[in-house]
Amino acid sequence: MALALETYEELKEIAHGLRQDIVKMLHNVQTGHPGGSLSAVEILTVLYFKQMRVDCAKATCPDRDRFIASKGHCAPALYQILCEKGFFPREELSRLRQLGSMLQGHPDMKKTPGIDMSTGSLGLGLSVGIGMALAAKLDKRDYYTYVLLGDGELQEGQVWEAAMAAAKFALNRLIAIVDSNGVQLDGKVNDIMPLGSIADKFTAFGWNVLEVDGHDIRGLDLAIDQAKANLKGPTVIVARTVKGKGVSFMEGKSEWHGKPIADGLYAQAMAELGGKK
Repeated sequence: MALALETYEELKEIAHGLRQDIVKMLHNVQTGHPGGSLSAVEILTVLYFKQMRVDCAKATCPDRDRFIASKGHCAPALYQILCEKGFFPREELSRLRQLGSMLQGHPDMKKTPGIDMSTGSLGLGLSVGIGMALAAKLDKRDYYTYVLLGDGELQEGQVWEAAMAAAKFALNRLIAIVDSNGVQLDGKVNDIMPLGSIADKFTAFGWNVLEVDGHDIRGLDLAIDQAKANLKGPTVIVARTVKGKGVSFMEGKSEWHGKPIADGLYAQAMAELGGKK
């Protein structure tokens, strides 16, 4: 169901604050992945603050919705949101990627509350999501399973084997979202291994396909509503995004896939995001 415009504005404010917090955290620890975290902010905001059934007080409830960050390098964005949702204290964020920390460089379900599946090796998340969605179907549970993929990740063959299986089992409560920012670790996706039309590929594999501006809060929300209304099989939402969104020197630049933020650039980034240093 569509929300009042005032509520969408509130979600935009949450996303804006998360962007600032991600940059602060990564500058403080001088490690981590800014580009793909910033591109996924609105996607994660809509999922965790509007669409998903999650509760830190019932973190292992069998009826909770599941989320898999298959593009595990967006962990900084996910950790900020899990902290906001009450899964762990804010002081843990200062220990990102530190020895002994609960916040690993990629999500670890054995260390971090609120993580449904460990990820980091690209291409695995959709297969796991199929297992979770199939379990829900067999157990007659009504939870949704969401899988966030990167477009560079779609170069992995296992993704397409999983896509075939999801269509075969008609997993209508499985929703994949592609953070399609066009840039991966070593350069532009189309230069390294062109994908052609992501939408056409998933359509050919039997999926319901939706396309949306991945930074449009309302558009994302309505797309997820449409995905839930499809009862015939799995849906993929191809979300067009900008790597490093919101920080001019990061936007569309592969070197900001994973790079420390120097003091001078941090000051510029925070000025652009309207936050305090």
